Amino acid sequence: MTSEQSRAPAGKSGDKPVIHLRDYAPPPRLIDAVRLHISLEPSRATVRSTLSVRAGDGQGGPLALDAEKLSLDSVAIDGVELQSDAYAYESDKLTLHAPPAAAFTLTTVSICDPEANKALSGLYRSRGVYCTQCEAEGFRRIAPYLDRPDVLARFRVRLEADKAEAPVLLSNGNLVEGGDLPGGRHFAVWDDPHPKPAYLFALVGGDLGHIRDEFTTASGRKVELRIYCERGKEERCWWAMDSLKRSMAWDERRFGLEYDLDVFNIVAVSDFNMGAMENKGLNIFNDKLVLAAPETATDEDYERIEAVVAHEYFHNWTGNRVTCRDWFQLCLKEGLTVFRDQEFTSDERSRTVKRIDDVRFLTSRQFQEDAGPLAHPVRPESFVEINNFYTLTVYEKGAELCRMLHTLFGEEGFRKGVDLYFARHDGQAATVEDWLAAMADANGADLSQFARWYSTPGTPEVAARFTYSAATQTARLTLEQKNPKGDGKPLHIPIKLGLVAGGRDLPLKRGGAPVGDLIELRKARQTFVFDGIAERPTPSLLRDFSAPVKLEARQADEQLLQMMRDDPNAFNKWRAAQTLALRLLVRGAKGARSGPVTRRFIAALEAVACDAGLDPAYRAAFLTLPSERDVALAIATDVDPEAVHAARRSLRAKIGRTARAAFHELYAAYAPKRGEPFSPDAASVGARSLRNAALAYLAAGGGKSGLKLAARHYAEAASMTDARAALAVLSGSDGPEAKAAFAHFFERWRDDRLTIDKWFALQAQSTSPGVHDRIKELSAHPLFNLANPNKVRVLYGAFAEGNQARFNDANGQGYAAVAETVMALDDFNAQVAARLAGSFESWRMFEPGRRRLAEVALRRIAEKPGLSADVDEIVSKILS
Repeated sequence: MTSEQSRAPAGKSGDKPVIHLRDYAPPPRLIDAVRLHISLEPSRATVRSTLSVRAGDGQGGPLALDAEKLSLDSVAIDGVELQSDAYAYESDKLTLHAPPAAAFTLTTVSICDPEANKALSGLYRSRGVYCTQCEAEGFRRIAPYLDRPDVLARFRVRLEADKAEAPVLLSNGNLVEGGDLPGGRHFAVWDDPHPKPAYLFALVGGDLGHIRDEFTTASGRKVELRIYCERGKEERCWWAMDSLKRSMAWDERRFGLEYDLDVFNIVAVSDFNMGAMENKGLNIFNDKLVLAAPETATDEDYERIEAVVAHEYFHNWTGNRVTCRDWFQLCLKEGLTVFRDQEFTSDERSRTVKRIDDVRFLTSRQFQEDAGPLAHPVRPESFVEINNFYTLTVYEKGAELCRMLHTLFGEEGFRKGVDLYFARHDGQAATVEDWLAAMADANGADLSQFARWYSTPGTPEVAARFTYSAATQTARLTLEQKNPKGDGKPLHIPIKLGLVAGGRDLPLKRGGAPVGDLIELRKARQTFVFDGIAERPTPSLLRDFSAPVKLEARQADEQLLQMMRDDPNAFNKWRAAQTLALRLLVRGAKGARSGPVTRRFIAALEAVACDAGLDPAYRAAFLTLPSERDVALAIATDVDPEAVHAARRSLRAKIGRTARAAFHELYAAYAPKRGEPFSPDAASVGARSLRNAALAYLAAGGGKSGLKLAARHYAEAASMTDARAALAVLSGSDGPEAKAAFAHFFERWRDDRLTIDKWFALQAQSTSPGVHDRIKELSAHPLFNLANPNKVRVLYGAFAEGNQARFNDANGQGYAAVAETVMALDDFNAQVAARLAGSFESWRMFEPGRRRLAEVALRRIAEKPGLSADVDEIVSKILS
């Protein structure tokens, strides 16, 4: 599953118990087969569930099934209806007092209301479409069940609905039967031959359009591929279809994994709490991650669709064929699958640029989570609401742990470990220990120390001290690790490095013998000595970000400038620029001057930007300064967001003025050729990204002339990428150019609910002092709908996460507005409310006045009567 801006705490919330990993026990019973007969009506879905139950590893006695917000009509065992005193339905549990000790068949008939389900968990109806979301604990809202991931069963589902209302009826597996019924209704029977937990169950019913294609697997089987969407939007699905087919081919080529059903369906829906969901054979997507056309989607949208389609498809093996024993093992499927989708994008596009994008996101967002009150290990030890643990730590840091294993064992060794993992656990619910055992056994390695990464919260810090002796021609590198949130035990940290002199890597030798570029830090403090070094080198450490750590290398500004010019490792060349830029921004925010260094930094930046031998996409990434969030995290205490904003704005303006001629040349050189068709391929994306980076700097340093250039750029835009780039520049202005462009955009796209989301988001991210009043206006706009998670994310999420200066405004208006929205959302969609509440996680880093205002807002949320466990868990952790 692809999460959307999740956060995570651990603790106690209200009256709900804290669930602990240490208390895991096998299920009391197992379910081998499920037969569902579901009759769909807008306000009444009748579900007849027949379960084949047998004894598990647990004790006998009463059997408690999860059952939430259901109206229970009947309960029967082996065809005999039970009397009311034989069971109890209360506290979200259906308890059978004395079920048979041996195998039996349990049949229940229950009723739920799809139309009234605004939480979007379980079975709901939105914009006329029936849809489900069962991860993590939504199936219990459909039928009574042992709703836990270690109960795997084969599902056969019969769906019935009004044919005019829902001509399309889909579920997991293969379609085996269908036909008409009396009264204008019809049915479809779907059978999934693969055992799965209930969280992977799905159904869709509605009047949907679709596109169709097919894929031939490596073994020669033909798989029918369909993508369903709102009628009239079918042509916008072809990029997702192309991404799906490339994902299927890549998984066969890279991991030897072939698809295992006759059909693969994707359905795009408008109201969805998450990004997408990997239900077996029936992936359900938030439609913003499916629909794309050049005039409506940016290059970022295209790449995100490509990555998420791949991610959900890759789950077919890493998540579906092998699933999680319990929710504490969530990183087992999500971290591994994120790593796989990152590798897919790297192979499809630029590996270096992809790594830059991923590391920028990790260090800006996940490191913030690690540093704050919501920090938790990649495998948490406890939770109250599992929905709060679809976090950046589980997903992004979880992927980094897989990447470290890939770094340690190489491509061949990693593949051997993956192969053994599937050979051992296909069709099972596995644990992190199972994954590590397969990796260790396949490579003859001991991963007991590496395993600590999964249980240790926080970001490790590695201090490096480097010395060189010309007399002995030796270089000494001493590394020391610590983790303020760890238990003091050292981690196993792979560090890739090079010793650079004259723009080249020197040969690495230890004890006179050649060695590779990887060293392994396994102690609290270690020294590595390299010999045969004939000239003084500059160390290039943590290349390609080989471990998710904070590196303190004690490099002077001059060394970083040299690395910007000479480091042959493209990632570390970029990293040096980021490190120096961050220093300059921190100094600026604190009122210090860095005149000479700043001029030399800009010169080095300009040299890379103009180097035609480098990929345009890489040059665009190189030009992107650290964010205001990055600067605040670097300062860490008593942060003044306004000073941070001013420092970044000042440096951008200085770069724009100093390198004005170079940016004008780039802007002209990468102008699209007249009549050239749009393409989302890597080369075209790189050209657009570099030209738009040049535009942003010309506008930053150009005053009114910059705004006029942005307005012309908008007027001449041949793609949404260029139009949005211009609007992003104009959004910080209240001038006539900005008003005209935003008015034009609204009139053109007001009837396209996905595209108009960009209009909302760009205004929410405006740093204009009037943005608070504008957000109030937008929240009352006819096109805004608080019940739609996408709309919440593009207005309040974009504001709280993407507008650090105004969300953290000294007047407290930003905090108050987000707190009000959290409380309103909590009444019907606690999952989305909890994610938005996580925006407050860094409130303690700010100066005292802002801290007081943020605490007032948080306590208002905490004191709300009837506050959900989801939000209470987040807010209480942030306040504690």
